[in-house]
Amino acid sequence: RFKMEAEKVILQFSCPDKPGVLAAVTQFLFNKDAFMTEVSSFSAHDTKRFFNRIAFQKSDSSSFNLDTLENDFLTDLNDFNIDCSFYNAEVPCRTVIAVSKYSHCLNDIIHRWEVDALPIDIKAIVSNHDDARSFSEWNKIPYHHLPVSTETKKEQEKLFKDIIDDNDAELVILARYMQILSPEFLDGLTSDCINIHHSFLPGFKGAKPYHQAYDRGVKIIGATAHYVTDDLDEGPIIEQDIRRVDHSTSPESMQQSGYDIESSVLLRAVRLYSERRIMLNGIKTVVFN
Repeated sequence: RFKMEAEKVILQFSCPDKPGVLAAVTQFLFNKDAFMTEVSSFSAHDTKRFFNRIAFQKSDSSSFNLDTLENDFLTDLNDFNIDCSFYNAEVPCRTVIAVSKYSHCLNDIIHRWEVDALPIDIKAIVSNHDDARSFSEWNKIPYHHLPVSTETKKEQEKLFKDIIDDNDAELVILARYMQILSPEFLDGLTSDCINIHHSFLPGFKGAKPYHQAYDRGVKIIGATAHYVTDDLDEGPIIEQDIRRVDHSTSPESMQQSGYDIESSVLLRAVRLYSERRIMLNGIKTVVFN
């Protein structure tokens, strides 16, 4: 993905935790005539790494060349062994969304995007069903119906991957996409992929999770947004939420409450990602709210 000129920039970086790194970074930005508008940092004692997110802009409202800025940053701070990413804060995150029959999460994301309340750029919607076509096309988003079966899964995933690549998507959202992505698909994916799981992980997996929860008499239901990895539903967790229920709650009302939680949790996870607030710390995440 190409770099560009940017007036407002977000810097994410991590490095081995040692004294002086933040002072060196802020001095570097000061020397570049950068005015910092937001700074968040975290020292992870378990991995002994330092994580930081800084939002900044030019003091005189001119622009930065992100390629030059990144090269100078890595050169000047070479002693700290820093991993970094510079983002244009005014360019929305190019996104492809996958959905199956349940479209509550998709509808919420599209609405927030359509009213400019979510910094993403939805380039395409992929589905193994045709249920969400009308709403998607009403919002002028290209809709790709890719039915899948055991016999066609390999070819279907190739077409899915082509859509992601053709749109240069940085993020793939599984908005209740009820298909397990193969290791081959994930291995070849250059985009990040976020899934919404219809349970408070770890929890009830498989079909009808809310009915399983009802049968067990649970008192809390929830949802989990996480990165997708080869290990099913075991990727780094980004966001979660819960709601209390009791013995009088029916499976149907539990399911409706679950849909509300899923939509809000996935929406928050997508917002955190598109605002560059998530960083990986091994199998966990650091999330700067």
